[in-house]
Amino acid sequence: MKTQILFDNDGVLVDTEHWYYTASAEVLASHGFILTPQRYRDIMIAGESAFLIAEEEGVPLSVTDLWRAERNELYQHYLRTEEIAIPGVREVLAELSQKYRMGIVTSALRCDFELIHARRGLVDYMEFVLCSGEYPRAKPYPDPYLLGLERLGGEKSETVVVEDSERGLRAAVAAGIECVVVHNRFTENHDFSAATHRIGKLDELIALL
Repeated sequence: MKTQILFDNDGVLVDTEHWYYTASAEVLASHGFILTPQRYRDIMIAGESAFLIAEEEGVPLSVTDLWRAERNELYQHYLRTEEIAIPGVREVLAELSQKYRMGIVTSALRCDFELIHARRGLVDYMEFVLCSGEYPRAKPYPDPYLLGLERLGGEKSETVVVEDSERGLRAAVAAGIECVVVHNRFTENHDFSAATHRIGKLDELIALL
């Protein structure tokens, strides 16, 4: 019986995946590098940085770190100005919180996460949030979800992960936790064959569990 849920954030609770890619691609393009959606997909699945395409061509980390700062600023601009809400998510979390203990395990920076969730109310239903840099290794390694499980204090068999990306699915599988993948148009071409279940919208999770 499932009693605990660990949620990914981007693409599951908020519609931000596209804007992170867009910010990365625009900054890279301004420096002469083209980041295609397919290349970004492959980089993302491996848990690497979008700026890998420049580093592979000999651009030093000291330079790409500056470009990352540009990307982060542009991404935060999009977070402030674009519609990133997924309709119905808060209502789903409110209902689930009556029966399940819940936490968020995300690859987002803490500063981005807090900007995303300012006045959104979704975190109110969570016991904790784990962001990038708050666990030893990022997805697709199991570390983020193993730490999330430790925070909840339950068993793997009692827990389910909700993800939208192949990288996140790999992390859940490596952690030995069942994973439900929710559809996201930005990651729809990922390999989700290892998922326990696939759903079209988050509200389907209520009946599934």
